[in-house]
Amino acid sequence: MQKLNVVGKREPMLDAFEKATGRARFTDDLTFPEMLYGKILRSPLPHAKILHVDLSKAEKVPGIKGAICGKHIPKKKYGIVPMAKDEYALAIEKVRYIGDEVAAVVATSIEAAEEALSKIRVDYEELPAVFDPLEAMKPGAPVIHEEVPNNVSATIRKEFGNIEKAFRESDFLFEDAFETQPINHAPLEPQAAIAIADHYGKVTLWSSTQIPFFLRRNLATTLDIPESRVRVIKPRVGGGFGQKIDLFAKDFCAAYFAMKTMKPVKFVYEREEVFTSTRQRHPFHIQLKTGMKKDGTLLAQQFKAIADGGAYNSTAPLMITLACYFIMLPYRVENLLFEGHHVYTNKPVGGAMRGHGIPQVRFAVETQLDRIAEKMGIDPLDLRLKNAFLAGEPHPAKLLVQSCGFSDTLKNAAEGIGWKEKRGKLPFGRGVGLAGASFPSGVSNMSHISSGAIVKIERDGAITLLTGAADIGQGAETVIAQIAAEEMGVPLGDIRVTAADTEITPLDPGTFGSGVTLRAGNAAKMAAYAAKMKLLEAVAEKMEVGTAELEIKDRRIHVKGTPQRGMSFQEAIKVYQYSDRPMPIIGRGSYLPPAKEPTTLLKEDGNFSPAYSFMTQAAEVEVDTRTGKVNVMKMVASHDCGRAINPMLVEGQLEGSVVGGMGQALYEDVITDKGQVVNPSFLDYGIPT
Repeated sequence: MQKLNVVGKREPMLDAFEKATGRARFTDDLTFPEMLYGKILRSPLPHAKILHVDLSKAEKVPGIKGAICGKHIPKKKYGIVPMAKDEYALAIEKVRYIGDEVAAVVATSIEAAEEALSKIRVDYEELPAVFDPLEAMKPGAPVIHEEVPNNVSATIRKEFGNIEKAFRESDFLFEDAFETQPINHAPLEPQAAIAIADHYGKVTLWSSTQIPFFLRRNLATTLDIPESRVRVIKPRVGGGFGQKIDLFAKDFCAAYFAMKTMKPVKFVYEREEVFTSTRQRHPFHIQLKTGMKKDGTLLAQQFKAIADGGAYNSTAPLMITLACYFIMLPYRVENLLFEGHHVYTNKPVGGAMRGHGIPQVRFAVETQLDRIAEKMGIDPLDLRLKNAFLAGEPHPAKLLVQSCGFSDTLKNAAEGIGWKEKRGKLPFGRGVGLAGASFPSGVSNMSHISSGAIVKIERDGAITLLTGAADIGQGAETVIAQIAAEEMGVPLGDIRVTAADTEITPLDPGTFGSGVTLRAGNAAKMAAYAAKMKLLEAVAEKMEVGTAELEIKDRRIHVKGTPQRGMSFQEAIKVYQYSDRPMPIIGRGSYLPPAKEPTTLLKEDGNFSPAYSFMTQAAEVEVDTRTGKVNVMKMVASHDCGRAINPMLVEGQLEGSVVGGMGQALYEDVITDKGQVVNPSFLDYGIPT
């Protein structure tokens, strides 16, 4: 393997110092002269017609500078998935859940905005509501979106192999039902937005977003203006986990009021709004039937999933598709019947969250595998190893899995937890368990948006990397810079990153689907190579050698094998400049994963990711049999993630996955009562700390 100098090294995040010292500037940290502050009025009812909104008293509050409701805005629906647009920036004609946006105000102070909000009067005609997706699917249930009379907004049904024949040939059949709960991403930074408009009709939005370019598209749609008149800038983001891939009312309202008042406008959500009015992990109702041979071969599975989507679609088609295809990984399942439904209810909206439909599926499959192992008298580890998918095997849905270390992750996790020594041998109330999963790496996106990068070498030798990728705390900018530095042959500290500004950085789909490193990293590598070659061509001419004979190391360009025959990086730039080549030296790169859009899989099969990651996590727990309290004694995470560009950041991701899994398994649950979230705070919502 090639020896690398920057890639593969444990480097702290480029923004670690500014975060540790409190100097990092998140959206809410930004201030501008004469800035206005906004607040949003939300529905107190789960389902109702809006008969009238009276803003007159609100408009008389001292300091108020604007008040709007749905009738004032363009009647333009939007959605992160183009085929599933069903949401307005503010509710028009009716509300569909408690927390739906009804009206908004801006004022010279937060206090004035809150007072104005309290003066708004809304006349509602309450409608029957439905909170259970199973009830919502029944004939005669309240219709949440008139264009979807059965409340089922997305459906996927796929059959691979011959499910009936496989069940007949099975020696054992197992049937179970499972339910998962809604959980909130609970990012430390709540959603926030600031907008400024100019006299040329252009609006600039600073937003805590994961997807600046998609946000620009949706914001332009809702404002009913060309995309070219919208600029989106992503400051530092305090966590996203999928929750910040949608446009929210705060983005629209900030931009709308900025264009109306010609003043800077800021909207920041309260923690309660994050819980009630953003996105949450979809709760699932699952029915799972599995056919097994006596020797432990998994022969067939029939899987039915009903996802409670809440009031709007968000990422519904993508989520239900991923849930289907990742039943067939990481285990070999040649015969599968999958039926999945995304159902509207009058509850908070479901959306993307780490794993995006797959954690719910894995919970059901892995739990049933343990039950199967127990009833068949097979070691759960051996059962998984026997059925583990192997690299290069044909996949029923035509996924191309060319690299797969799942079996190794199983063995490593088992060894780390002490499986052989502990399973069945621990004191009563203590036990060990493990589970596996898979996820796409670099999944193609819904609009064929490639990741772009530009590398500029300035006259003074400074190297700037421009990337549209969105770092939301995971260290994307650091990893992409490491890749560029490696390709350029310079230390990481020589790379300055400018990221996620739709006006000046290249196009990028944003942070989702575990694809930033693959997409943006490849683009950065290509851009760095292009810039490097321009510099090497000038030096090669000067030294009368071929570019292939040169290398860059320690900011020095020299002939390979003859370090003394060369020049400094700075001297090389002068050579380039004096050869009448244009400055700065610019290299460009663009990368689009060679795969299908995931949403096309609703109609046809095929590969939708250039790579797939595999993982196993094992746990040792102690259960108080009197109280039911669970103490996690030890966790082991073993992941096949390919090459670790920065092992320190990979470890951070693994630790985050462990804590997130513990939260879903033991503590977290967004509890609703007739559509009302009853635990919308860190005081009442259980997060592992």
